[in-house]
Amino acid sequence: MLSIITVTFNSERTLKITIESVLNQSISGFEYILIDGSSSDTTIEIIKSYEVAFKKRNINYTWISEKDSGIYDAFNKGIRLAKGDWISFLGSDDYYLEEALELYNNQIEKQSIDLDFIHSIVKVENNKVIRDKWEWKHFRKAMNIAHVGAFHNKNYFKKYGLYDTRYKIAGDYELLLRANNNLKTHWFGEVTAIMADGGISNSQIKNVYLETTKAKIESGKINYFISKLYYFKWMFKYKVKTILNAVIR
Repeated sequence: MLSIITVTFNSERTLKITIESVLNQSISGFEYILIDGSSSDTTIEIIKSYEVAFKKRNINYTWISEKDSGIYDAFNKGIRLAKGDWISFLGSDDYYLEEALELYNNQIEKQSIDLDFIHSIVKVENNKVIRDKWEWKHFRKAMNIAHVGAFHNKNYFKKYGLYDTRYKIAGDYELLLRANNNLKTHWFGEVTAIMADGGISNSQIKNVYLETTKAKIESGKINYFISKLYYFKWMFKYKVKTILNAVIR
């Protein structure tokens, strides 16, 4: 069975399209778990309003609302609740295409080896397309695949543990780095999800690079000096880009 987890916090503006994209899948018989961080807007009312619709479609629909210590803490709560063999994380401002879960189900059933991770093509609302296949030589440098377009084998969490809640931005990258070049993956060339173009604010860029570098060194066992070199290279490129944009304006 497939388990889809969505983490929410004051997501009233975008949540309906996310939930409806799961509800309107071409297959049923999977489960949908929403983990809310004690929202103060109408998020809870929106979640409750779909209970009957999911029941009619024979889709297990579970939700909880309580405070958490961040997105990766909430992900871990969802994993603990999940009954499926394969787990995905759909953002509360992202959505699946109608046949996404059927495509994943078919791909999983075709595999003759025990995979850790399966992923596909994802479109971003700014018309960017993320289609990179997982390859260690690229992944050791940066997170170049879309988290929203992936399913994780539940056994991976049993073997390598849950998300590290010390991370606030790069926890999905850190989790997959634990397997190093032994990660067993499968990619297929179909678009399954549309990802919101939220972007990263200027104030977060440095934290993204710092967390990514930390994950490489601690979990990926990548050489300290090489990891730091990539960090300074990223920061230099970012600062140059910022200056050029300011000049153009």
